[in-house]
Amino acid sequence: MTEEHKRLAANAKKSIPLEQWGPYLSERQWATVREDYSQHGDTWNYFPFDHANSRAYLWGEDGLAGISDYFQNLCFAVALWNGQDKILKERLFGLGNHQGNHGEDVKELYFYLDNLPTHYYMEYLYKYPQQAFPYEQLKEENRKRGKDEVEYEILDTGVFNNKQYFDVQVTYAKETSTDLAIRINITNLYNQPAPVTVLPLLWFYNRWANGSNTSVPDIAYLNDQTVRAQHNRLGDYYFYFQNADDRLFTDNETNFEKLFGTPNESIFVKDAFHDAIIEGKNTAALRERKHGTRFAPVFERMVGAGETISIYCRLANEEMDAPFDDTFMSLFDRRKREADAYYETIFPRGADRHLAKVQRQALAGLLWSKQYYHYDVERWLTKSDGITPITPSRLYGRNSNWTHLKNQDIISMPDKWEYPWYAAWDQSFQCISMAVVDPVFAKNQLLLLMREWFMKPDGQLPSYEWNFNDVNPPVQAWAALEIYQVEKKRTGVGDIDFLKKVFNKLTINFTWWINRKDLKGDNIFEGGFLGLDNIGVFNRSYHDKGEMQLEQADGTSWMGIYALNMMDIALEIAVQDPAFEDMVTKFFEHFVLIAEALNEHVLWNDEDQFFYDVLCIRDASPAPLKIRSIVGLTSIYAVSVISKNVFEKLPDFKKRFEWFKNYRLKNDLFWPNEEKGNGEEMLMSLVQSDRLEALLRRLLDETEFLSPGGIRALSKYHEANPYSVTINGDVHSIRYDPGDSTSDMFGGNSNWRGPVWIPINFIIIQSIRRLGNFYHDAFTMEYPTGSGNKMNLFAISKELSKRVISLFQKTPAGERPVYGEYNWFFNLPENEDLILFYEYYNGDSGRGLGASHQTGWSALVAEMISELVDKE
Repeated sequence: MTEEHKRLAANAKKSIPLEQWGPYLSERQWATVREDYSQHGDTWNYFPFDHANSRAYLWGEDGLAGISDYFQNLCFAVALWNGQDKILKERLFGLGNHQGNHGEDVKELYFYLDNLPTHYYMEYLYKYPQQAFPYEQLKEENRKRGKDEVEYEILDTGVFNNKQYFDVQVTYAKETSTDLAIRINITNLYNQPAPVTVLPLLWFYNRWANGSNTSVPDIAYLNDQTVRAQHNRLGDYYFYFQNADDRLFTDNETNFEKLFGTPNESIFVKDAFHDAIIEGKNTAALRERKHGTRFAPVFERMVGAGETISIYCRLANEEMDAPFDDTFMSLFDRRKREADAYYETIFPRGADRHLAKVQRQALAGLLWSKQYYHYDVERWLTKSDGITPITPSRLYGRNSNWTHLKNQDIISMPDKWEYPWYAAWDQSFQCISMAVVDPVFAKNQLLLLMREWFMKPDGQLPSYEWNFNDVNPPVQAWAALEIYQVEKKRTGVGDIDFLKKVFNKLTINFTWWINRKDLKGDNIFEGGFLGLDNIGVFNRSYHDKGEMQLEQADGTSWMGIYALNMMDIALEIAVQDPAFEDMVTKFFEHFVLIAEALNEHVLWNDEDQFFYDVLCIRDASPAPLKIRSIVGLTSIYAVSVISKNVFEKLPDFKKRFEWFKNYRLKNDLFWPNEEKGNGEEMLMSLVQSDRLEALLRRLLDETEFLSPGGIRALSKYHEANPYSVTINGDVHSIRYDPGDSTSDMFGGNSNWRGPVWIPINFIIIQSIRRLGNFYHDAFTMEYPTGSGNKMNLFAISKELSKRVISLFQKTPAGERPVYGEYNWFFNLPENEDLILFYEYYNGDSGRGLGASHQTGWSALVAEMISELVDKE
C-alpha cells in the first residue's frame, strides 16, 4: 500500500471524504449566475471581467493556481506583473458570452500537470507573456468574426512568438493536512532577461459583507517573514515567506469609487495592490498598515534568459522557528515520489509512457477541478448584493421554485473556468473518471446530487444553475453501476451499501420522470433539452405543449436505459438482500413496456432504418424529424446481460419473468431479449439484432458517424444534405458542422451538430463491448462500413477506443490532432508533453474545441486507456 493509499484509507473513514485543503479555489467567479443580481439575468454585463479586480464576491472567490480550505474561508493564489500590463494577472481572462463569436471562452494557456486525490502533491503551469497581455486585441478580433469563422485564440496574437514568455510553475506539497509547502518557479523562455513581479496572495473570503459571518477575520504582521491569519471558524494559520522586497496589506472590499462613483470608506480596497505595484499609489500606506483581510509579500525579480528562479512560501496552522529548513526543501521531492508510486498502481501494465502521460494529465485535471460551490437560492432571490436594490420581479426570477437548494460543498466541476458550476449529467461522467483514482470520493459525489439540499422534494435533480428546471439525460443509475464496477475491479469488493443508497433516491427521480415527462402515459417521453444543446432543428425544451408535442427518440431511449440500469442495480443488491427482489421485477417490466413503445411507435422509421424524433402538431399527422444524429443511436446504450445463476438465486423474479415472457409472446407483443442456445446468459436490450445491425452500419460508416477521432454527434450525411422543417411558417434547419457552433442556440458556445463528444463515445463503446461479450463471433460487422473487414463487436469496441485516444497521441508526423494548427507551439521542447482536454473535438480533424479544460468528462479517456490496455 502506497503512502497515498494510506491517506485515502484514512479519509474514507470520514463522513465526508475530504482533505481540509485542496485546489478548491475557482478560476472564475465573475459573470456567474450567483453573482448576478440584475433585473433580467444579464450575468455577463452585470459582473464582467473588468470588475473582478475591484469588486468583492458574495458567493466564492477566484485566483490563479490557487487553493483554499474546504469552506473557502482562507485562500491562497499567485498574482503576477510583467511590467507592461495595466492590471496584475490575478485570474484567468476570457470573453463573455456576447464577446466571443462562439460564446464564452477562456483565452489563456494553463495546464494541470499533476495532482493526488488527497492533494498532498499538486503541480500547475501558467504561461505568462512578457509583452502586454492582449486583452483588447482578443476582444476586438473575436468581435469581428462570424459564426462560420474559427475563434481568435491567444496563440494567434503573437505574444508567444519567439518564446517571449515565462513558465510559472506552482507546486504544492503537504507535510500534513494543515501544513502546506508552496514553490513558485519562474522560468524565462526568452533569449533576453525580463522583469517579473510576483505576489503570493493570502486573503479571506468576504462573508462579513452579507452578514453570514459578523466576526471579521484578520491577517496580521508578526515579522518580516510571517503573518498570522485569524478566523473564528478556521482557527489560526501562519503564512511564511522568504525575504521579500515589500509587504502590503489591504482589505477584500469593493472599490465603489472606481466602479460606481460613490466614495469608499477607506483606501484599503480589493484592487489596492494593482494601484500600488503598477502606479505606486498608496504604497506607503499599504506597507505601514500591518493588518487586513488581504495580504501579499512582493518579489521583484529580473530573470535571466533561460533562467529559473524559485520563491518559497508555507501555510500552516502552527508557529515555526525555521519554516524553510532542509526537511521543507526535501518535501517536494518526497511527495513527488509518492505521487509516482501511487500512479504506478493506476496505470495498466503494458501501457507505454506516452499513454501513461495522457492518462495522468487527464486525472490531474479532474482532481484540480474539485471546487468550492456556494449557492443558497432562497437567500439569493430575497437579498440584495448592496449594489442593486431588491425588486419584486427577482422573487420570480431564475430558479425561483428551487428555494430548497442550499449548496455549500466541494464539488467535482466540469471545468474551473468556463463552468464554475455543476450539471447533473456532467457530474455523473466525472464521477466515473474519479473512481479510477478515488472511488470513495466518486461515490460521495454521485450521492451528493441526490441529497435533500440538491434534489427537489418531488424527485427532480438540478440540471445546471442557469436553469435548474431543465433536464439532463438520467445517467445517474448507469454511472453508479460504472463506479461500482470500477471499484470492484480494482479492489475485488463491490460496495452494495452504495448501490442501496443510490437506488433508494433514484427510485424517486425515476418516478418524477414517469409522471412529468410522459404526457400521454404511453411510455413515449418528451425530455426536452437533455443536455444535447443545439443538436435539433429547434430548442427542444420550448414549444407549445398544447398545440405541439415532440416525442423524443432519445428521451424514450434514456428512460429505457434508466429502467434497465435500475433493474441491474436491484439485481446486484437482491442477490445479497432478497428484500429488493420485487424491485427487480418492477424495473424489468418498466423496461419491457418502454422498449415496446420505442420499437412499435412511429419513432422507428422502416424506410431509413433509424430512430427519429416525431413532431406531433394538432390536427396534423405525426411527422418524423429525419435528422441522423446520436438522438437516433441512443437506443444502443441499453444493454444488460443476466446470467442463469442469478435466476436461480431469485426464484420470485424468475417466476414473474417467465409468466410475463409467455404472456407477451403468446399475444404477439414485443419482447426485448435474446438468449444464448445453452441458456447460460440472457441479453436485454432496447433493439434486437436486426435493428442493431442497421444502426451499427451507420455508426461505423466513415461517411456518416465514424470520424478519425471517434463517433460524431451528427452524421456527415447532413453536410451535403441539410435538413429543414417548417413550423407555423418558420423554417428551422440543421446541417453538419464539424467544429464550432454556427447556431446561437444555448448561447452558441457548444455544438452537438457534428463534433466528437467523449462522454457519448464512452457510453457507446461500453455498450458495444457488452454486446461483444454476449455475442462473441456470432455477431460481426464491417469495420469501417464498406471496408470488407469483418470484426466482432468486442474487437470493434477496442478500435473505437483507439480512435478517441488518438486525439491526444502524436501522429507519425509528431503532431497531436487535438492541437490542429497550433502544433507549432506544442512541439516546442518545453511544451511537447503538455495536453489539454477540451469540451468536444472537430468531427473531421479532431482539433479540440469549446472549453479547453473540460477535464470533467474528457477525463473518461483515462478509463478508456485502462480498459484498452487491460483487454490487450
